[in-house]
Amino acid sequence: MSSFVLRLKDIDRTNVKVVGGKAANLGELSRIEGIHVPDGFCVSTEAFKRVVAENSMNELLDQLSLLKIADRDKINKLSSEIRSVVEGIAIPQEISEEITGLLSALGEKDSYAVRSSATAEDLPTASFAGQQDTYLNIDGEKAILKHISKCWASLFTDRAVIYRIQNGFDHRKVQLAVIIQKMVFPQASGILFTADPVTSNRKVLSIDAGFGLGEALVSGLVNADNYKVRNGSVTDKKVSMKKLAIYALKDGGTKEQEIEPPRQTMQALNDKQILQLERIGRTIEEHFGCPQDIEWCLADDTRLPDGQAFYIVQSRPITTLFPIPEANDQESHIYISVGHQQMMTDPMKPLGLSIWQLTAARPMAKAGGRLFVDVMALLSSPATRETILDLMGRSDPLIKDAMVSILEREDFIQSLPGEQKEQGASKNNQGPSLRDFQTLKEYDPTIVDELIRRSETSIKELKQNIQKKSGPDLFDFILEDKEQLRKGLSDPQSFGVIMTAMNASSWLNEKMKEWLGEQSVADTLSQSIPNNITSEMGLELLDVADTIRPYPEVIEYLQRVKDDDFLKGLDQLNGGKETRDAINKFLNQYGMRCAGEIDITKTRWSEKPITLVPIILTNIKNFRPGESNRRFEHGLWEALKKEQDLLNRLKQLPDGEQKSTETKRMIDLVRNLAGYREYPKYHIVSRYFIYKLALLKEADLLVKSNILQEKEDIFYLTFEELREGVGTNKLDYQIISKRKEEYKLFEKLTPPRVMTSDGEIVTGKYKRENLPADAIIGLPVSSGVTEGRARVILNMEDADLGDGDILVTTFTDPSWTPLFISIKGLITEVGGLMTHGAVIAREYGLPAVVGVENATKLIKDGQRIRIHGTDGYVEIL
Repeated sequence: MSSFVLRLKDIDRTNVKVVGGKAANLGELSRIEGIHVPDGFCVSTEAFKRVVAENSMNELLDQLSLLKIADRDKINKLSSEIRSVVEGIAIPQEISEEITGLLSALGEKDSYAVRSSATAEDLPTASFAGQQDTYLNIDGEKAILKHISKCWASLFTDRAVIYRIQNGFDHRKVQLAVIIQKMVFPQASGILFTADPVTSNRKVLSIDAGFGLGEALVSGLVNADNYKVRNGSVTDKKVSMKKLAIYALKDGGTKEQEIEPPRQTMQALNDKQILQLERIGRTIEEHFGCPQDIEWCLADDTRLPDGQAFYIVQSRPITTLFPIPEANDQESHIYISVGHQQMMTDPMKPLGLSIWQLTAARPMAKAGGRLFVDVMALLSSPATRETILDLMGRSDPLIKDAMVSILEREDFIQSLPGEQKEQGASKNNQGPSLRDFQTLKEYDPTIVDELIRRSETSIKELKQNIQKKSGPDLFDFILEDKEQLRKGLSDPQSFGVIMTAMNASSWLNEKMKEWLGEQSVADTLSQSIPNNITSEMGLELLDVADTIRPYPEVIEYLQRVKDDDFLKGLDQLNGGKETRDAINKFLNQYGMRCAGEIDITKTRWSEKPITLVPIILTNIKNFRPGESNRRFEHGLWEALKKEQDLLNRLKQLPDGEQKSTETKRMIDLVRNLAGYREYPKYHIVSRYFIYKLALLKEADLLVKSNILQEKEDIFYLTFEELREGVGTNKLDYQIISKRKEEYKLFEKLTPPRVMTSDGEIVTGKYKRENLPADAIIGLPVSSGVTEGRARVILNMEDADLGDGDILVTTFTDPSWTPLFISIKGLITEVGGLMTHGAVIAREYGLPAVVGVENATKLIKDGQRIRIHGTDGYVEIL
């Protein structure tokens, strides 16, 4: 077999490096019984490499590899130069003779499609769809050779170059093959998705269809018909007006043609053809083992009984689908995202996933590097349905609305055996609501201090005891300790404190609205509450800034440091010792925190203290000395003023003394208990950091024994796999390498809040009336209205905030709290009433709207916006 030209029938999916993704898939398709693929051959990447090598293009490619997306003009100029060089190259005689020989064998008088096939195309991690060029209906050897060169050159169009930069592909390593296939002259053509591209439902197949060549659909000239098919039945049809089609000309090339009026509203495919195409799609999907995006043509074929055949001209994986959580059965499941509850929707590495699962209160499923909880049983039972809906309504209303929409279908969820559906409507049979959870009947203001003391003692003991453990004993010790952690997280007293504060806040909001017509009073009453470990952290970083502010030499030093050893360099500076002591004191208390802290593998502030430097410098720039105390005192004054105002007004009402007394009791519950809401998370991450340091010690030993290449490689093993590796002194690096690649893919995926075992992503909606037409809607979690400059920040390390900016981001966890000092308001894509960002926003008195879908895309960095924290929406001014 020639290394330069290969027949499609001799190619399969193992040949990607030689023929590119598209050709490899076409070769593979041609081997499936009953699947028709137009005959042809492929000019391999070896031919492309030879042409590049013989024409000294390496210098141009080196220049191209240095460019960034922002260098649009340079990309345009250099890409154009490379294309001119490639198109001007004569194809070596040895290769051109092989091409013309195959054309002669196939039929040199036939017309052909000349199509690009890149080595970084149609891969599971990136589709590269439409990045290289295709030429249809090309006649004659000379024209075909010319269009092969044009395909090679299309590897360097601006769009292809920019796509590679975005996806991290090296221009010098991506090669191009060219497919030459017999031209198909279709009556209809289109695209078939074996999973619904809108909902991601794997059981729903979606077909776009139009008359003539598929170019009319791809280029957007016409609207396609759309047919949905499920299990051999056409479930939905959208027949579009199709005024134009593109057809091949007899003398080569293509032409737009107007469709005669009677056919414009006809189905491009009849129902029999739709179901035939469904069977073809499922056959191809089964062969490749994953959902496929398939291009098809329906053309005359006199060899077949029907006189027609569906030809498949491309099939590639659908790269945008979120994986379905793992299940060991064929039952229906409803999964809700753990990440949306924990304010960390980024993927987690395997060690992080497994340790979070070890300490979780209920079983979890994995998908796409994220964790999900199956709530099917809870929703199926009227005894627990209202409880889970109530809980989700407070945590994330979009999750609740999605679950309600599934319940309303009445076909996905079956009630548990022995239970009547009508029970769910009866108040007496709903099971416990959120308010029925155990709360503190007898209020004791010292209970929070006692819970914190217990936690501190437990952490101190863990630090001492774990130092004596190593090898397999360390893993046994962690497994025993995580039971203590679990026990602490489900402690009735701890849970009672949190629920009592939540219920008291809800009571205050409801009753003050009913009695006084005042909305969201608990937000003001929650300012500057005691024992909030997270809000205290933000204020203490202001104190660190106060320590450094008098020393210009230190400030200048911090403005230019880049590495994590910067603390050592402070010793030589005036004020350096004071600075180092202040930062170390902060790290001793909060150094276990970081962005995405529920994942044990994330780098902690103690491991990378440089992360805090920009925040400290911002605090020095934006605030005067003593800001920490001023902030706390101002919040306290606002809360006490609101309390006195409410109590005075209540006394003027009928039964005023009783209402005032009861309200005072609820205010005391909020002010004395609500701060504890942040402590359990602090306790978890404190324990996790101790585990992590001990596990990294073991990793150091594995590195010294040449069993492990880098100590951070343990992050790509589960806890049990690492335990086995330490016990046997053996590790499987194939697993580690594979998971590193998977993690890169997972980083590109956006996890859904709710999905089903069919892969369907179910989205919830806010139901709100009387808002401005252009309002961007979210969940109100901290009252007030403010205007300011939007700062869209995706990574805390990139924050450059001015005093009075409004922070717009995907999610915030406790590590973001130091930034809250500098902002006027908060907008996040993820969040609920009791998530960390909402709690801290209320305590700091910041208007906040969370759960704003696509906020970081809808709002542009630098825009002036108004945030309505009381009513839950944002306006772009």
